[in-house]
Amino acid sequence: MRSVALLSLFLGVGTATASPLKRWVYSKYFDLQGHRGGRGEAIENTLPAFAWGLIDGVTSLEMDLGLTKDGHLIVWHDESIDPTKCIDTKAVIENDPMFPYVGKYVANLTLAQVKTLDCGSLRLDGFPLQEVYAGTKVSTLSEMFDFVSCATDEEVLFNIETKIDGDQRNLTRSVEDFVKAIGDIYSQYNIWDRVTHQSFEWQAIKLSKELYPQLRTSALCDDSTIYKRLDGGKAGNLTIHGKGPSNWLAGIDIDTFPGNTVGERVARAAASIKADFLSPVVTSYASKVGADDPNEKGWIAFTNQTMVDTAHSLGLQVKPWTANRKSIHEYLLSIGVDGIITDYPHELRRLLEHKGTYPLAPKGDVDRIMGCLAKHNQYTNKKGDGKGY
Repeated sequence: MRSVALLSLFLGVGTATASPLKRWVYSKYFDLQGHRGGRGEAIENTLPAFAWGLIDGVTSLEMDLGLTKDGHLIVWHDESIDPTKCIDTKAVIENDPMFPYVGKYVANLTLAQVKTLDCGSLRLDGFPLQEVYAGTKVSTLSEMFDFVSCATDEEVLFNIETKIDGDQRNLTRSVEDFVKAIGDIYSQYNIWDRVTHQSFEWQAIKLSKELYPQLRTSALCDDSTIYKRLDGGKAGNLTIHGKGPSNWLAGIDIDTFPGNTVGERVARAAASIKADFLSPVVTSYASKVGADDPNEKGWIAFTNQTMVDTAHSLGLQVKPWTANRKSIHEYLLSIGVDGIITDYPHELRRLLEHKGTYPLAPKGDVDRIMGCLAKHNQYTNKKGDGKGY
């Protein structure tokens, strides 16, 4: 049973709908979000990544959730256990038919099986500055909340994505399973005032808003989810795509909404499901290969001025992902976004500090955060060598 003191750190004991006097205190800051905690700096979606996000002074810790076979929410991005991120250590039971667990789908694994994995020893090739924490286990959502409550008294926000496959629904647990599971945990911690439910699967957004009207929601989208897939199941982009309702948008066909641009129609579609935020990809997949920012020929924006202006006119804030270049940061700030999701919160923080016009959350207490990390981070008995690859 969780202590009263612990719950008080999450806005006090009370009903699921917390006092409006406490609602979203951190909304006064520009929403600097550490993507998967800040995966450019530490292994993604781990307590060490969240620790460094707090040290960097993020407004929101952004993360992903999987739902195990036995109903546990784990902080994990992929539908399956990625061999570039995790190493098997041992089977839960002798001759376990599911072993090895690497490569298996989260929906088919129990929490006990997941907890045998070393997901802190492998540095991703695309993030050469990642700090590794050899042997680190995948955390549950509850364990993440416990760590943050230990690490800071600040009312840091949480932007939490449910990973539900809109095209191949047998690969993940159902919308209903996910929405019930998050509701149970958010009620247990009385954390409604500080958490956003985001998803590419907009039916999950609609259902959570219906069941938990106090919960803020964010409509994730990109080229591959706003349109029906091409013949043969291939994903499209802004220039080549299927026609009709997308599998990801709760039956919505964005072309039925008014607007001269895709950005306008996407914003109106998100407003139609009563989302509080729109979270679009920054760069369209129609961009020329290698054209990664506005300074390069062939770059095409997915997040653009008409999208931001339309969203704001409808009462939605816009918080794009994943912005990892200073030129991209500059572009997004110039069109008036309300937050930015980045793998490098330290670097975005430096830019915002240099500009001096954006209110920023306080940086965390390094000694306290690292002390809590030492207390809460779980390790497997067998660890990788810690070299990162």
